[in-house]
Amino acid sequence: MAKGRQVAGGGHAVEVPPERLAGWFGRFAERHGGIGTVSGTPDEVRVTAADGTTAIATVPFGRLDDPSVETLVAHALAPRTLALLLVRLGGHSAGIARDGRIVVSRTDRRLVQGRSAAGGWSQQRFARRRAGQARQSLQAAARDAAEVLLPRLSEVDAVVLGGDRRALDELRADRRLTPLFARAEPRVLDVGEPSRAVLEEAAGRARSVEIVLRAG
Repeated sequence: MAKGRQVAGGGHAVEVPPERLAGWFGRFAERHGGIGTVSGTPDEVRVTAADGTTAIATVPFGRLDDPSVETLVAHALAPRTLALLLVRLGGHSAGIARDGRIVVSRTDRRLVQGRSAAGGWSQQRFARRRAGQARQSLQAAARDAAEVLLPRLSEVDAVVLGGDRRALDELRADRRLTPLFARAEPRVLDVGEPSRAVLEEAAGRARSVEIVLRAG
């Protein structure tokens, strides 16, 4: 099933697996009275239905020479090897996926305490301890990303990130990971606490095409 979420500025975004993309556009046409126009750029395909509803698909993993539904479907179905890095404070998972299947990975969890409502010196000590735990957690994430992903970077077609954007931005400051972030897709997957199971789900979602639906 397509995974959906609300988007800023109005509309609803869904993630459609490549194998279901052609069928999804077919059902979109049926629900909205047929297709009116198809237009786009190398980075997106915009389909406008007869009733004015639009479906705007973001092109993943590169650009299209001929933006159309047919070329988008063919592009999405192409086999790919992806590097994935999922990070939240307290946990991370890094892996390589071929056609949606994890072939190598590493996952780690670290204790990072929640925020304290206490005041005074006790709160300051707690804040220092929490900051230290967060720093160690991110250092472990950077180390595992460097050890698992960087040696295989020449083998992958793209890098997909997921998790907490603030934590990912902290990792960007690590110069070892500059080549990794340079190849990262713009979309950041919203995921739960990183685990092997979450990584496997992300490997499948990473191949999906994100489509934003807006009513006419």
